[in-house]
Amino acid sequence: MTARTQDEKMTVKEVIADLKVAPSTFYRWRQLGKGPRAIKLPNGDVRIRRSEYERWLTEREDVA
Repeated sequence: MTARTQDEKMTVKEVIADLKVAPSTFYRWRQLGKGPRAIKLPNGDVRIRRSEYERWLTEREDVA
């Protein structure tokens, strides 16, 4: 994975499609502080760095 790909910003739609979870589940995780760290843009949109998403997924593997 290149540095550019790792720094790519994913939309919430992309993340929930990859995880195959409902949007409400993703937002509940965020509310509980259990989701991946995200960037909130001035217009209210949320983005997740691919590197952060991958780190978060790896962390979940340790828990399972």
